[in-house]
Amino acid sequence: MTSLDSYVTLGRSGLRVSPLALGTMTFGEDIGWGADPETSAAILGEYLDRGGNLVDTANIYTNGHAEKIIGDVLATRPGLRDRIVLGTKFFANLHPGDPNGGGAGRKAMLGQLDESLRRLRTDHVDLYWLHGWDARVPVEETLRALDDLVAAGKVRYVGICNLPAWVAAHTQTTAHFRGWAPVTALQAEYSLLERTAEGELLPMADALGMGVLPWSPLRGGQVLGKSPADSPRAQAMGRPEARGQSVVDTVARVAKELGVTPAEVALAWVRSRPAVTSTLVGARTVEQLRANLASLAVTLTQEQQADLDEVSVPELNFPAAINAGPGPMLGFGGTTVDGVARPVWPSLLASAARY
Repeated sequence: MTSLDSYVTLGRSGLRVSPLALGTMTFGEDIGWGADPETSAAILGEYLDRGGNLVDTANIYTNGHAEKIIGDVLATRPGLRDRIVLGTKFFANLHPGDPNGGGAGRKAMLGQLDESLRRLRTDHVDLYWLHGWDARVPVEETLRALDDLVAAGKVRYVGICNLPAWVAAHTQTTAHFRGWAPVTALQAEYSLLERTAEGELLPMADALGMGVLPWSPLRGGQVLGKSPADSPRAQAMGRPEARGQSVVDTVARVAKELGVTPAEVALAWVRSRPAVTSTLVGARTVEQLRANLASLAVTLTQEQQADLDEVSVPELNFPAAINAGPGPMLGFGGTTVDGVARPVWPSLLASAARY
């Protein structure tokens, strides 16, 4: 059994975080759905009181209200701020008509951080996440500005979200060779219904020392069988693929076998994946949060794990298929390497002639 205070190390850093992180996109009712400030405060309190320490927000969440709610809660609990890992994100523009109000340029970044710190009522954030790819801004400008913020003590660690794998790799490699603050962690959508990150993003993160925080591990409730019409969150994720019903049915069957909820099974599967450090969960009620946290007590059997893996196997972009199949046949000549037996390339069996 795992608990919120069974902490794990985030990437190639000295930062220790809970295995489930609290996402706060639902804090505030400003966009028509979410939790009111009192309920949001109760959700945050429940998470922290049970040993959770990783709180994730963004400047764009409910137009800044989520950050303000967190700051108001921290102001009522002196000493708590330094006991938690508080992260927020920049990139989103809260000022329509201002071309420098968002993005990843230095001016935009510094302005966004100052506004976030004001709302959060703190002088620093522990994780500062780039929330999207700004293709027009040189990566050196973004990284140097982040490094300056780390040196100034306003940011402790750097993270990235929603970047193509080649951009993320270029970012980390540039930081390394320039001697700037490295990228400590990556956020990416990942669930039983969205596993394409396995093609490049997750192997890249492992190779380059980034921890991984999956977001939307229930895909807006679609893993549980919700349709886009059932909730605004499910609607935002779009319609599930045709194979989605098989995934939903398998999750429900495993949940019945274990005597738990489908949400607990889906979250336990994500948490068990080798690349995952901490999984982002959100809630609009304290009861929803407790239901999500209950997944920490769920352990899937090998058979259940295999069934969920098989029913949700993704179709990955080139060159995933060739590297999984023909590639090893070409390279290993029918030998067993690291415990894995590889077949011989068929044309070599067709003739013994070599030239």
